[in-house]
Amino acid sequence: MPDLPDDTVAEAERLTRLARRASDEDEASVYREERAALLGEHGYVAREREDDGHVTLVCYPEAWLDDSGTIRMDAVDPTDAVERPLGGPGDPEYWDDVAEHNREIARRVHEAHGSVHGETATALAAFASNHYAKAVEELTAEELAEFREDYFVRNAWPSADQRDALTESLRYAFEAAGKELPT
Repeated sequence: MPDLPDDTVAEAERLTRLARRASDEDEASVYREERAALLGEHGYVAREREDDGHVTLVCYPEAWLDDSGTIRMDAVDPTDAVERPLGGPGDPEYWDDVAEHNREIARRVHEAHGSVHGETATALAAFASNHYAKAVEELTAEELAEFREDYFVRNAWPSADQRDALTESLRYAFEAAGKELPT
């Protein structure tokens, strides 16, 4: 198994997506440099592999490289690499579809459970769409922790009732999507 924490992989994936949709090369370079520094803390490097129009982020140990930056095949252990496809539902190209799906989840929560839970589900939908370009029900436990501890308190302007009902609201959002809330 790789020695790369899940939250580091998620952040490397996020930075890669930002770099790929950056409006200019300088901006893209900043995101890729931040990704390189993050992965470098764990002794990893990244590349973006393109196969038949599909892009995959590949994170692998720096130890696989020789002094010229070429992969030494004798050093490769596939279990040390982490690959994340960048196409499909989590891809920014599908943002409109994902955002519509997430708004529908929030609408269901609002209709079934009222405005306190509905407003929190709306904030969760915006977070999932804007920060990860993914469906609410695909958020990981780590991403939900980021929502709870950072996004919700700073961007949602929650009422006391919303803060008190946060976990229940998240559970309702996942139920509306037919999934269980990750722990």
